[in-house]
Amino acid sequence: MSAPATTEAPVSAPVGTGRRARPDRPVRDPDPVRNAAYWARIDRIVDAAPPLTDEQRAVIRTAFHQPQHRRAAA
Repeated sequence: MSAPATTEAPVSAPVGTGRRARPDRPVRDPDPVRNAAYWARIDRIVDAAPPLTDEQRAVIRTAFHQPQHRRAAA
């Protein structure tokens, strides 16, 4: 049994959260109701987390923007 190729995600980022809606989310459960519940739970967890500090953002940005030769060495 294969999961549908696309998902009709009923979720959108609440206004004022600074997050974009993710209509392209992967299907985690073939049952649309359970899939929507899964992503609603993820949204609640993310919304409850404190915002990142500028220092945390810089560390994440640095990790993903390393020069190619440093990534190959790791």
